[in-house]
Amino acid sequence: MCRLFGFMANVPTRVECSLVHSVNSLVAQSAHDMSGKPHEHGWGVAEYPDGVPVLEKQAWAAYHGEHFKKAAARVYAKIVIAHVRRATVGVPDIKNTHPFTHGHWAFAHNGTVPNFDLVRDALIDELDPLQRNEIQGNTDSEFVFRYLLSAWGRAPGLPLVEILQRGLGRVVETCQAIDADALIGLNVLWSDGTHLVGSCLGRPLWYLESEAVHICEICGETHVHHVPADGYRAVEIASEPVTHDARWTEVPGATLYTVDPDLKVHFYPFEAALSGQAV
Repeated sequence: MCRLFGFMANVPTRVECSLVHSVNSLVAQSAHDMSGKPHEHGWGVAEYPDGVPVLEKQAWAAYHGEHFKKAAARVYAKIVIAHVRRATVGVPDIKNTHPFTHGHWAFAHNGTVPNFDLVRDALIDELDPLQRNEIQGNTDSEFVFRYLLSAWGRAPGLPLVEILQRGLGRVVETCQAIDADALIGLNVLWSDGTHLVGSCLGRPLWYLESEAVHICEICGETHVHHVPADGYRAVEIASEPVTHDARWTEVPGATLYTVDPDLKVHFYPFEAALSGQAV
């Protein structure tokens, strides 16, 4: 169990209010989510100011001290992936803290891969040797990230959402072969610095689309410095709505999605993954 926050806009944007100041900000969720559970085993923020992620993360609770708040205040980017962790697989440690990055890639995960030791053993030989050697921690999340990068390396010309379908489909297939009744949680956020893609499987997920700059009810300011000539567009994705805005919409279950440079959310059924058949 963890809590995710993803953001993509057509111009650099501040997200401090969503991460820190809103009624159900990510830092508030680190203390307790809507069910009352804490997510206090680490936090991380990966931002893309210009195509390459800048990462800051720590292995303590986001609500502890001022470090998370200061990190959030500095973020001014087109793409952001943030995460607060509730450890299930892998001890609380900086190496196990999300997001994970590699080159221009960034990734975070909410959920659990059941029987992970067995799944890892079944799939380890399918990892590219470089990706296998780059694994630093012992979480299911980092393994899935490296597995996806391996899948991309075998077919770099495919749309990123198809790579996601192939990679997660194989993970789900393996889980089901080991224990058909085990519940899998695979809500992920994954970016290459141009696109933001993800999945909703076994955990709730919400999104909000904005098509204009507005005055924030929390800070009383806009979150951008310069309004683009062709109009402002942005998408937020979160494990829980971070504000009372009625536009928050729940992502359908068993779904893959992509936020492309057009800043529209496109949804795809996860049926292939659920049946164990990769695209």
